[in-house]
Amino acid sequence: MQNIKGVLFDLDGVLFIGDKPIDGAIDTLDYLREKNIKMRFLTNTTTRSFDSLYEKLEKMNLPIQKKELYAPPKIAAQFLKSEGNPTIYPVLEDATKPEFDEFKIDEKNPDWIVIGHYGEKWDYDLMQSLFDKVMNGSKILALHKGKYWQTDRGLTLDIGAFVVGLEHATGAKAFVVGKPESTFFEVAFKSMNLNKDEVIMVGDDLTNDIFGAQNFGLNAFLVQTGKYREDLVLGSEIKPYKIIASVADLKTLL
Repeated sequence: MQNIKGVLFDLDGVLFIGDKPIDGAIDTLDYLREKNIKMRFLTNTTTRSFDSLYEKLEKMNLPIQKKELYAPPKIAAQFLKSEGNPTIYPVLEDATKPEFDEFKIDEKNPDWIVIGHYGEKWDYDLMQSLFDKVMNGSKILALHKGKYWQTDRGLTLDIGAFVVGLEHATGAKAFVVGKPESTFFEVAFKSMNLNKDEVIMVGDDLTNDIFGAQNFGLNAFLVQTGKYREDLVLGSEIKPYKIIASVADLKTLL
């Protein structure tokens, strides 16, 4: 693939797991930068603020520039501004809430319920409270609808289960910011000033990364790290352009 001039990367499961870079990730990013291949990094991470996420990448010595990083909280805040600074009810980790400090919190009848990672704090009472708000007119802003993600303990349930549950119970449709939404890919892609046949996506999630990229018009590589599971790939209608062992293989392909 000699004509590739840009790469979109997922982060968690592709370049690192937990707080440890995947073998070969740093060397691969250095190699691509030496070849003047543009890179953008698209993550659905909502466990921390944008600045905190970037600090984590720096601590792992991943050679990523802040301007190359795209995360749902920042994009969601920009969307809310375009809506005229509405009131919100954040269902977010404390580390992520600073991204939304400029918006007034309404605990009873917010314009938007902003849903991101909330760990083990999800329970029936919370879901009932959110159900009540939506039935009374609040809209749902989901930072993504991921099914699960890879952590040190293995595959872990993600916020998509709760967002879809609210949609099903209320009949409302969430506005989704992160992958696999084409709008999320478009923001990063446009910043590269390249053609779609010059850019590939590299990820570990069949839906968020591979389908999302293909739906946007890009070829997508699936890595066999992170949340990759062979049985899920074989049973899926989503077919990656190429499956590679890890991000380190890009050095021999690009």
